[in-house]
Amino acid sequence: MTTMISATAANDIFQRRESQVRSYCRSFPAIFAGARGPWLIDEDGREYLDFLCVAGAANYGHNDPPIKAAVVEYLATDGPIASLDLHTSAKQAFLRSFENRILAPRGLDHRVQFTGPTGTNAVEAALKLARKVTGRSTILAFTNGYHGMSLGALAATGNALARSGAGIPLGYTSFAAFDGYGGRDDSLADLVRRLDDPSSGLDLPAAAIVETVQGEGGCNAASWDWLRGLAEILRQRGILLIIDDVQAGCGRTGTFFSFEPAGITPDFIVLSKSIGGLGLPMSLLLMRPELDLWQPGEHNGTFRGNNLAFVAAQAALEHYWRDGAFAAGVQARGDIVRARLERIAARYPSLAYTGRGLLAGLRCQDPSRAAAISRAAWGLQLIIERCGPRDEVVKTMPPLNIPISALHDGLDRLERAIAAV
Repeated sequence: MTTMISATAANDIFQRRESQVRSYCRSFPAIFAGARGPWLIDEDGREYLDFLCVAGAANYGHNDPPIKAAVVEYLATDGPIASLDLHTSAKQAFLRSFENRILAPRGLDHRVQFTGPTGTNAVEAALKLARKVTGRSTILAFTNGYHGMSLGALAATGNALARSGAGIPLGYTSFAAFDGYGGRDDSLADLVRRLDDPSSGLDLPAAAIVETVQGEGGCNAASWDWLRGLAEILRQRGILLIIDDVQAGCGRTGTFFSFEPAGITPDFIVLSKSIGGLGLPMSLLLMRPELDLWQPGEHNGTFRGNNLAFVAAQAALEHYWRDGAFAAGVQARGDIVRARLERIAARYPSLAYTGRGLLAGLRCQDPSRAAAISRAAWGLQLIIERCGPRDEVVKTMPPLNIPISALHDGLDRLERAIAAV
């Protein structure tokens, strides 16, 4: 995550009262007062193209008209806003849309658990349920993976800075090499050796948790063959597969679920971020029905019934996911991004394309160059963050429905920033 220091007045209220833990505002030092589509607008009326999208929570851009209209209409009816896990008309409508637009067309019969506002809530639920179902405690995670900041999710996260904030040892997790880690192509063979060797020190895991594209880990995209191989290895050994689609899911890589082209069926799927539409907090754990072994109330949370998020998500599904046209548009935009970034990388040998769809970026050999590119882009009123173990990847995450002209505009600004650096 970006942590560049900004020059802000010493008497500024944010400096005086907000915790030092803040990060994005140090890279993008403005006070934003408006937002629409791919644009953020500061107090002085300056418009910034947003290639950050609330870290993917605003997949449909800011204040998307059809989604916003549904939320405003719901607010006017005095419908319940927060409802624990009570049945509401808003939740009913969302579940019906999710079943009809997403699950049924993909042949999925997963149950839906509303876990709370954030992705890490759903990850914790997945890890907890996997351990309950299997009676085993170890979780298999992957190098450069990122799954959240609460302790269970953090234990499955590779980043040293994130892990250091826990303040206690993080256990019950073993790490394996992600596809292509360290330039190797034998990570699955190595995993098989470790799983099957009684002296490897790797206890049989309850589950493996993996991102198909590692958003915070550097936009590392696993190949479809690697994902299929991993799924089969796990299936043969009774290890449950958790796909963390918090950042790569909900259409960002070109299909609603990022794993669809691999043809695999995960035991658990974690969704968050843009499932709520306008950036309204909501996360889901999807599980195969036979794995839904919770006792009533065994895992809960006060804010798992955010009806505004239900309304927004249902509006997004009905407006954008009625057929394949929207996904095709995302794929076309992803092709534009890839072609442009590869062209830039061909001009600058120290850069390399990485990622998939609209979760992609340029890897810099020198991490300081990535920081300089992000700063230069900010000067051109383009908001673009960094990711990777050393923040060495300049990461593009524009809205999925960004107008093509605005997409080219943003890529032009990025190219100018790279040229300046």
